[in-house]
Amino acid sequence: MAAAAVCVLPLLLQLPSPLGLLIGGSAVAVAALSWRKPLHALVRLLLTLTLLAAVIALSGSHFGRDTGCAILAAMLAMKPAETRGVRDARSLLGFALFAPFATFLLDQGPLSLLLGLAGVALALMALLRLTDIESGIRDATTTRARFGSVGRLVLLGLPLALAAFWLFPRLATPLWGVPERTLARTGLSDEMSPGDWIDLMADDTPALRVRFFGTTPPTSQMYWRGPVLSDFDGRTWARSRRSTGLPPAAVTRAKVLWDYQVEIEPTERRQMVALELPVEAPGDSRLGHDHELFSPRPLSSLTRWRMQSSPPETFEADLAGPLQQATLALPAGSNPRTRALAARWRSDADDDQAIVRRAMQWIRSDFAYTLSTPLAGRHAADEFLFDQQEGFCEHFSSAFVILMRAAGIPARVVTGYVGGYRNPIGDYWLVRRSDAHAWAEVWLDGRGWVRVDPTAAVAPERIYDTLDDRRPGADSLFGRMLGGDASRLFNATDWLRQSWNQLVLGFDAERQSRLLRPLGIERLDGVRLGLLFGLAAVSALLWMAWLSRRAERQRDPVLRAWHTLERRYRRLGLGRNPDEPAMTWAQRVADAGPGPADDLLRLSRRFSNWRYAGRDDHSARASRQLILSLRRHRPSPPHAASPGNGEHR
Repeated sequence: MAAAAVCVLPLLLQLPSPLGLLIGGSAVAVAALSWRKPLHALVRLLLTLTLLAAVIALSGSHFGRDTGCAILAAMLAMKPAETRGVRDARSLLGFALFAPFATFLLDQGPLSLLLGLAGVALALMALLRLTDIESGIRDATTTRARFGSVGRLVLLGLPLALAAFWLFPRLATPLWGVPERTLARTGLSDEMSPGDWIDLMADDTPALRVRFFGTTPPTSQMYWRGPVLSDFDGRTWARSRRSTGLPPAAVTRAKVLWDYQVEIEPTERRQMVALELPVEAPGDSRLGHDHELFSPRPLSSLTRWRMQSSPPETFEADLAGPLQQATLALPAGSNPRTRALAARWRSDADDDQAIVRRAMQWIRSDFAYTLSTPLAGRHAADEFLFDQQEGFCEHFSSAFVILMRAAGIPARVVTGYVGGYRNPIGDYWLVRRSDAHAWAEVWLDGRGWVRVDPTAAVAPERIYDTLDDRRPGADSLFGRMLGGDASRLFNATDWLRQSWNQLVLGFDAERQSRLLRPLGIERLDGVRLGLLFGLAAVSALLWMAWLSRRAERQRDPVLRAWHTLERRYRRLGLGRNPDEPAMTWAQRVADAGPGPADDLLRLSRRFSNWRYAGRDDHSARASRQLILSLRRHRPSPPHAASPGNGEHR
């Protein structure tokens, strides 16, 4: 039971918390209820159907790979209810071994690997124990001996596994895909409604890691561009379909160029992020009209992209009529107070930049930043600008864009991430999901789209939820134990995860083709990789055969030396018969020829005393001396081999 539970543990940790707790609690309850005797078949059926219904309900009645993994865990949770004997226990362990492998469909991190290996090792040890019990041997081997047996099995297959990982030819693109997750991860999406990002702002998990080559931009310029939202229905901002299929908008770039590699964590979406503005689409990705990046397939695993970005001097300076109308549109009758204020500002100034500056000054003087905000009503911008005047980036960007559109200035919302945290150990930048941000872009004559971040205009004394309060590791258990400063521990653990991503998860077809570059071989094609893998596989199989043969040999060094001595005489036709005592065999050899035969008689007598006499002959010194004598002895060719002598042991 314990071994099966350890096998399922890494899978439960990757499921949504309510689902994992439900399945884990059900497993404990079923094991407790069926400890003395198995549950009735009808009770088992009702419990199984109830648990399956709960899993499907919590998964939203959709089927994805996380739903399939949850169903597997649920079936394993019910399996103890019908476990009666050794055969059932073996079935339970056999099915439980599927759980660690299913975990890798959801996560390929080092923690999942370590927990999975622990589960597999315990399951194999439990299977060895069941074999002893089934054979009627209750106390045949100790736990340490079983652990050693499992370790030898792992050592036996490790070379072949490493050869397959490093040398088996990899495909640049997969032959098939796996179902997407039913329950999407928290992250950026194609829509944004003020107040909906509370869960995202509380998610401290990594979103991307970035390593710069050469110049690093200041953190004030680290705006990681994601979805651009232009359509507004009065409540929700969404990506515009009008720009779908259009070529990237014209950009005049500054002389600054940032070269970097971004490592994007799985999101189950095609949306990518890049530092504003990407120069071109990396690899097989696509650059949209608004300079958004899209992957050709959902990002269901860790991906790595080499990019270049530079800030724009002009960005779509000529805005087409339909796109201009789309970025000025507002729902009829919405936010009347905001419309009235925008009309007054427009009557006071015809300069769009003056209106933008006036709005930013108003935010700087009267508004505050906080995560504690009520849900927005029908006129969200009116409530925020005139009543609450407190909120976070969703509220600021949405209300600001509505105000600009009401004043006749094309504007839109851009979402993504802002800033980052530099890990001094690995010299890379970590961007977390809690760094998600929304800002505005306004279209100004002669410049095109210009980034405006109204949230950044809030006066420092009016920021009630500071970045210091949310620095990495501050809210963790270790952070509280260390007085709120767990940055060193956080840096070390995240660096280990990044190194794992780089070494293992990032080992793709391109890196495999450059595997032997340090040896002067620039690139390996599929044929060479196949030959290398074949050579390594044959070597690994020979290693496995040698270890297996070694495991079969006699473990006692004295007996091993004695059998070696017998083989020497067998080559001369004087081998010992299987039922022939040592002294009888030695006398027969002595009768067959002179020379060291007398020495063989003495060795045989010493061996018989060691084998069958008292414990004094088993001292370490006596055993070593006997082993040395047996190894040194060499036979002389006989004058004639006696008939009927044994040819095998």
